[in-house]
Amino acid sequence: MPAIVLVGAQWGDEGKGKVTDLLGSSVDYCVRYQGGNNAGHTVVVDGESYAVHLLPSGVITPGCVPVIGNGVVVDPAVLLDEIAMLEARGVSTERLLISANAHLIAPYHATIDKVTERFLGKNQIGTTGRGIGPTYADKVNRVGVRVQDLFDPGILRQKVEGALDQKNHLLLKVYNRRAITVNEIVDGFLRYADALRPKVADTSAVLNTALDDNKVVLLEGAQATMLDVDHGTYPFVTSSNPTAGGACIGSGVGPTRIDRVVGVLKAYTTRVGAGPFPTELHDADGQHLRKVGGEYGVTTGRPRRCGWFDAVIAKYSTRINGFTDYFLTKLDVLSGFERVPICVAYDVDGVRHDEMPMTQTDFHHARPIFEYLDGWWEDISGCRSFEDLPKAAQAYVKRLEELIGAPVAGVGVGPGRDEVIAIRELVPAA
Repeated sequence: MPAIVLVGAQWGDEGKGKVTDLLGSSVDYCVRYQGGNNAGHTVVVDGESYAVHLLPSGVITPGCVPVIGNGVVVDPAVLLDEIAMLEARGVSTERLLISANAHLIAPYHATIDKVTERFLGKNQIGTTGRGIGPTYADKVNRVGVRVQDLFDPGILRQKVEGALDQKNHLLLKVYNRRAITVNEIVDGFLRYADALRPKVADTSAVLNTALDDNKVVLLEGAQATMLDVDHGTYPFVTSSNPTAGGACIGSGVGPTRIDRVVGVLKAYTTRVGAGPFPTELHDADGQHLRKVGGEYGVTTGRPRRCGWFDAVIAKYSTRINGFTDYFLTKLDVLSGFERVPICVAYDVDGVRHDEMPMTQTDFHHARPIFEYLDGWWEDISGCRSFEDLPKAAQAYVKRLEELIGAPVAGVGVGPGRDEVIAIRELVPAA
């Protein structure tokens, strides 16, 4: 059975957790392939809301094996706290597998993250301060610590010594902070070894064997396309590749094994943190979207910036990821607007751009060119077929489908698991 990749098509928070949960009964393995606890997914089941940050959304679904892939950076304290929280609420995590090759977030990573962000002043990136960027930097600089190192104290100490030899110079001489001792880091890490050991595996081998056995593997990205370190709005991005290509690297599953790439879109647009946002609203409409949509960060609690749907970035996401299908969430939040704008192009210094501008400078100067569709007033949360939707809502979805370059397979009309309109199957028949 081929693998399926699930990717956010905007700046994150599109509702990937909801889609993962919907697919849960059809999926045997759910894999997080990048990011760390700077991301969050909210899944609502039977009125109960579950927020997960490191664990894949599929952990909520009975029978689904949740996997933390090699491309994820793991804060062991956060992971164990999240496991304990779910277990206390009756959600089993006994099936969880963690890649031996995943990198560990150390306390010094969070320290450097925070002091660096403060040092940048008005040029801050808007990081969560959880050490994700510095951990990925150490990974690329080959001074990182991996999960497997927890089980070899000698190697662990050697790697921490090498990392701190650099970090302490930076903390002392640049940021005027105290040096961090090797013992405090090593002893802290070793406290987690016994708890994590039973869950650590060669997850690439596990996943490829599962595919050989005709199992369905869902590869789930954190963050989203426009936060991709290569293809997003750099430098206001994350430190890894949430786009579909990153799924192969972060899971150890080859590209020929992927059959379907599903993009998740919100019916409007949001982003958290700094960076350009052409359709951002600073008026009562933006406040309405935030209030009705509950637009506050799962991980940070920060209010999300809200704006109208941007078809330019959606079309760009289709190109970058090769989406075969889209799932559109939160259509219900748009009920009550007399007219609903869609950004169909940008004006950059008097020049129309129907595609993403090539340069950071042009994107910063982009102004939305809107097309206006009729709104609707009805409560659509009870709709369960496309035909149940008001005609204006149907027209809105159809117009988005024309603009984004891939078919819409499903529509979310409320936060609950069953508040969904299925248009076509996302999981191919066996």
